[in-house]
Amino acid sequence: MEFSHVPVLLNETIEGLNIKENGIYVDGTAGGGGHSSEILKRLTTGRLISIDRDPDAILALTERFKNNENSLIIKGNFADIKELLQSRGVGRLDGVLLDIGVSSHQLDTVERGFSFHDDAPLDMRMSRSGTTAEELVNTLPVEELSSIISRYGEEKYARSIARGIEEARRAKPIKTTLELAEIIKSNVPQKVRRDGHPARKTFQALRIAVNDELGALKRGLDGAFEMLGSGGRLAVITFHSLEDRIVKQKMASWCQGCTCPKDFPVCVCGNKPKAKLVNKKPICANETELNENPRARSAKLRICEKI
Repeated sequence: MEFSHVPVLLNETIEGLNIKENGIYVDGTAGGGGHSSEILKRLTTGRLISIDRDPDAILALTERFKNNENSLIIKGNFADIKELLQSRGVGRLDGVLLDIGVSSHQLDTVERGFSFHDDAPLDMRMSRSGTTAEELVNTLPVEELSSIISRYGEEKYARSIARGIEEARRAKPIKTTLELAEIIKSNVPQKVRRDGHPARKTFQALRIAVNDELGALKRGLDGAFEMLGSGGRLAVITFHSLEDRIVKQKMASWCQGCTCPKDFPVCVCGNKPKAKLVNKKPICANETELNENPRARSAKLRICEKI
């Protein structure tokens, strides 16, 4: 199965991981294996564990790396990284990569229902299991729906959109992506329709809710950091402010030392930094990459090293 996905910030990520040829690494969101492939090229006696919850990705990874003895492929959610690895006897890691969000393959495979540009069933499930976006838009109370759209989509007109959805589903269930996109379009001001597609933020919000993306990110970050050995690095690529804020705050908490008030003569909290930032500011795509892959425009890479 072809699982096309152009890896974002590839060179910067590989360099940031500071790969050792005998190290143990995890690509927690392996997708089509773009980043995984580059890590494997740098290993001799080392090992790469590629994790993904999308069965399409697992099929593609299995075929791509079938002859590579340094590769181990696991179907699962990176949020469960600690349990997935420990159950297979994997100990301390030298590096973990997390490329957060929806893949190009998922966006471009119409029937997966991630895109508002083509008509398809309202699905949006990365794992192809669990609650669909169709179930959410047709069953959630309007207040909860509005909250999801506002919180995860940062949508100014969340309340109006949620009411529009409620009114539409009274007439008949909302089944497809274009049905939903038209409802959203009809419930935002005319000026918003001229500023990009008005459905973008709502679709993002529903996708995040369907896949519990922010909850998975928080659990995955904690699990990955716990599994790192001293000197191990965690590299995380995010694509919107909600994700980046979580990563930034989590890394800042690991890097924080003494938390005593400044007027204390000596430290009594005993808190010591657990990590250090490899890059003080997020790394973004350069002009060359943006010209070749416009989807990289919102990508931010943050890297920290465990002490």
